Amino acid sequence: MSVDDSNADAGRKPRSDSLRNRELLIEAAKASFAASAGEASLEEIARRAGVGIGTLYRHFPTRDAIVAAVYRREVQQLSDAAVSLLAALPPGEALHEWMRLFVDYIATKKVMASALSSIVGGLPELYAKSGELITEAVTLLVRHAREAGEIRADAVPSDVLRALVGFTYGNADPAWEASARRLIDLLMDGLRPSRPAP
Repeated sequence: MSVDDSNADAGRKPRSDSLRNRELLIEAAKASFAASAGEASLEEIARRAGVGIGTLYRHFPTRDAIVAAVYRREVQQLSDAAVSLLAALPPGEALHEWMRLFVDYIATKKVMASALSSIVGGLPELYAKSGELITEAVTLLVRHAREAGEIRADAVPSDVLRALVGFTYGNADPAWEASARRLIDLLMDGLRPSRPAP
């Protein structure tokens, strides 16, 4: 079964109310999964979004489709944040803030774990694409911070990402998020260029 959630024929532009309903459904699904440890029904999602179940099925014909759409949006928002943070903050601060957003992304993925694990087929592809987007984002941030001299010249994006994944490991512990944020601060301290002794 495919996890494709497209609902418009090629060449046909969705109406603005259709796009609004789709966003409402994705937001409602995210909230419903968070409130129910990923076990929310489609009826609950439609009710939370304030639309009929028929509207939900027009956008997302299966539960898999809406689960995949929520996950895709979370990954896309994390990826897009790299560019917007670089536009608003110095590169080192942008990298630091993006790493905090990575913890939020893992927290959402955690509450969606059971819903994601129930997807029939397509999950490896979903994860592969998300991995690409996250790798591109951290590569962009590390490159800019390195070029600005705000982190060490030998900082490697894959090392930063590996550290972040390690920080979020063991997220069954209730205190994992606070611990991950402390570790991110320590990582940033270690990434800053060493200052010559006075």
